[in-house]
Amino acid sequence: MTRHSALNEIYPEARVEIHPADAEIHGIRNGDSVRLQTRRGEVVMRATVTGKAAIGVIFIPWHFAEAAGNLLTNDALDPQALIPEFKACAVQVFPAREDDLPNPEVKVERGRY
Repeated sequence: MTRHSALNEIYPEARVEIHPADAEIHGIRNGDSVRLQTRRGEVVMRATVTGKAAIGVIFIPWHFAEAAGNLLTNDALDPQALIPEFKACAVQVFPAREDDLPNPEVKVERGRY
């Protein structure tokens, strides 16, 4: 996503989508800052608590440089197709502080959410 388009007005920040049952377990509410951590890295973004996510699964958009999901995944290549394994990995979810966000002043108040 470019930062110079109408899409930035609708979706100006990265959000992790998390199921309400998982959010409750981790003490996360809609709009809270969340730290997502794997063996390969970590990102901090706000949570969107939604039934669109399956229980036990989170979704992160890939196109935000400050919260790129690819920072968390394995870049090993499939030996046949030579495609990296950027689609899935185990992740730990923790509440985070608002000032841990890369752009705490940006907050989606409308649009898809």
